[in-house]
Amino acid sequence: MSTLPIRIFGDPVLNQVTTDIENIDGKVAALAESMIETMYKAPGVGLAANQIGVQKRLFVYDKGDGIPVVVVNPQIIETSGEWEYEEGCLSVPGLSWEIIRPNEVHLVGRDLDGNELDLQADEFEGRIFQHEVDHLNGFLLIDRLDDDQRRAAKRALRKMQITVTPHDHDGLHQLLGD
Repeated sequence: MSTLPIRIFGDPVLNQVTTDIENIDGKVAALAESMIETMYKAPGVGLAANQIGVQKRLFVYDKGDGIPVVVVNPQIIETSGEWEYEEGCLSVPGLSWEIIRPNEVHLVGRDLDGNELDLQADEFEGRIFQHEVDHLNGFLLIDRLDDDQRRAAKRALRKMQITVTPHDHDGLHQLLGD
C-alpha cells in the first residue's frame, strides 16, 4: 500500500457529507490499509476517508496503543458529560485549540469483516470518535471555534501559505468503484 495526500482546510470535499459503504470488500480493506499508513506517516491518531478525498463513511484510528482500528459506517448514538481538551487536525495543519466535547461516547458501526461494532469510550478515544464522525458529516475542527478564533485560524493558515491544490484521486474512485 501507499500513503495518500491529505486534503486540507479550504478543500470543498471536507465540507460534504459522506455516504454509507454498501459493500465491505477487498477494495474497502485496501483503502483502509492505505489510510492507516497515511495516518501513521502524518503522524496522526485518526483519519476519515473524506480527508483523502473519498466520500465514504469510513475512518481509521489508533488511540496510542499501536493497534489500528477501522470503523465502517460509524454513528454516534449517545453522548454524555463534558471534557475540554486541546485538539488538532491533519486537515488544519499546525494549529490546535481547547475544544469542549462530550466526555463519553457510544459509537456503532461495522468492522472490515462486516461484523457489528458497538464501542463505548471516554476522554481521548471518545474525542477521536467525535472528531472523525464530524469529518464524515462535513464538519472541520475549525467549525467548532467561535467567530474570533475562526478568523484568527484563517489568518494563521494564510500566513503559513496553506493552499488547496487539486488532487488526482481517479485511482481511489476506481478502487471503490465510484
